[in-house]
Amino acid sequence: MLTAAAIDQCLRQAQNLGLARVDAHILLLHCLQRPLHDRAWLMAHDSDTLTAAQSAAWQDALQRRLRGEPVAYITGRKDFFGLTLVVDARVLDPRPDTETLVDWALACLPASGSPRILDLGTGSGAVALALQHTRPDANVWAVDASEDALAVARANASRLQLDVQFIASDWLSALDVQCTGRFDLIVSNPPYVAEGDPHLAALTHEPLQALASGQDGLDDLRQIIAQAPACLAPDGWLLLEHGWDQAAPVQALLREAGFVQVQSRCDLGGIERCTGAIMPK
Repeated sequence: MLTAAAIDQCLRQAQNLGLARVDAHILLLHCLQRPLHDRAWLMAHDSDTLTAAQSAAWQDALQRRLRGEPVAYITGRKDFFGLTLVVDARVLDPRPDTETLVDWALACLPASGSPRILDLGTGSGAVALALQHTRPDANVWAVDASEDALAVARANASRLQLDVQFIASDWLSALDVQCTGRFDLIVSNPPYVAEGDPHLAALTHEPLQALASGQDGLDDLRQIIAQAPACLAPDGWLLLEHGWDQAAPVQALLREAGFVQVQSRCDLGGIERCTGAIMPK
C-alpha cells in the first residue's frame, strides 16, 4: 500500500532518482490534474498531501519517465508554438527546435493573398496547425503516410478549430496538383536520423518511421527535394528541418535540384537546424 506523500517529498524523490526538475514538475501537475504550466502552484502548496489515487498516478508516471517515455506521451499533451496539442505514441513528440521551422516559414510568406502552404510528414499536425493559427488567411494542407498520425492530427485540428486539409500520401506521390494547385511554401520536418545512429536507442518509445531515414539519414530529404519542384509555385520556398550535421549536404541537394537562394537557419542552440531555398521562375 502506498504511503501518502506531500508535494515536496514527491519532488525530492524525483530529484534523488535523477529526473529533470521540469519533467518532475510537469508530471506532478498532471497527476494532480493541474495546468501543466502552473509550476508556481507547486511551490505554494509544497506541503499538500497527495490522495491515494494521486500517489499511484505519480509513481506510475515517475517510472514511465525513468524508462525513457517522453513526458508528452505520459501527459498526453505538448505545447507547441502557443498551441496545446494532444499527442501519443502514434506520432513524434514535437520538439521546441521545430519552432525554428515555423518562424522561418512565417517570415517567407507574403503578407496577404491567402498563401498556399503544404506541410509534409505532419505527424501530430504541429507545424501545419501553428501556421494555420498564425495565418488564418492561409490555405494549409498537411500530408502524412501514416493513417495513425493523420488521426492524431485531424483530432488536434478539430479540437483547435483550425481548418487544415489532410491527405494520406508518401510525401508528394499522391498529390494531384491539378486538384490542389501549386504551393507558395512547402515545409517539412521529415525523418533524418541515420539508421545506425546510437541516439535511436534512447528514442524507442517514438515511432521509428518518423525518425530514421536510411544509412546517412538523408533518404527522405532526397525524395522531398526531388518531388517538390512539381508542386511549388515559381518563387515558392521549400524549408526543411534536418540533423545537426546535415546542413551542407541538404544545401548541396537543393542546388543540384535547381533551387536558388539556398540558405540555413539555426535552432535555439545555435545549430544549423533548417535549410531552405526558392523555386526559380
